[in-house]
Amino acid sequence: MGFKSEEYALPAETTQEELLALVDKLNQKDDVNGILVQLPLPAHLDDKAVIERISPEKDVDAFHAANVGKIMLGEYDFLPCTPAGVMEMLHTYDISVDGKECVVIGRSNIVGKPMGMLLLHENGTVTICHSHTENLGEVCRRADILVAAVGIPKFVKADMVKEGAVVIDVGMDRDENGKLCGDVDFENVKDKCSFITPVPGGVGPMTIATLMKNTIKACKLQNGIF
Repeated sequence: MGFKSEEYALPAETTQEELLALVDKLNQKDDVNGILVQLPLPAHLDDKAVIERISPEKDVDAFHAANVGKIMLGEYDFLPCTPAGVMEMLHTYDISVDGKECVVIGRSNIVGKPMGMLLLHENGTVTICHSHTENLGEVCRRADILVAAVGIPKFVKADMVKEGAVVIDVGMDRDENGKLCGDVDFENVKDKCSFITPVPGGVGPMTIATLMKNTIKACKLQNGIF
């Protein structure tokens, strides 16, 4: 896309102070429009503190509390890349969310929670499931749109999916043979669905495309280009 990209591959023993100092430096650089931190960080580093240190106007992952709050209100500059990519897929294939039963498996700050919020913004009736959800299979079978973001290979089985459902697989796992797979048991689920995303090659490219879109918008906002 013609973007200039800078990568800082820091050693695992990098201290919190060193990492925050780098974020401060990038915040101050006018020629840096977007900053993202590859998660998860090593255990001795506080990822929340690092994310909060990023200037909200350069937070192209949309993880900063200021941007999360704007998403809650529906008055956002940036959207989290994976949930926004999922919504773009739904729009592209003319899959309406309005009035649909939407079930999200997983409640992470990166995918699950914002995914639920974006579906809600488009008038979906949203249920967010997690490890404490009772009768999970029964809840999933109600879904017109099922989003799997749990991080467990082939977790969603055919008996958890309603006939004709739209199934979005956000997972990126490896199966017992070391082959890339998602959170959905694709081969056994695909024939029950009206739409289903593969892994790899489904949501992943959409996440990257949304990151590029966010970065362009960040550049425009920082330079008063509308």
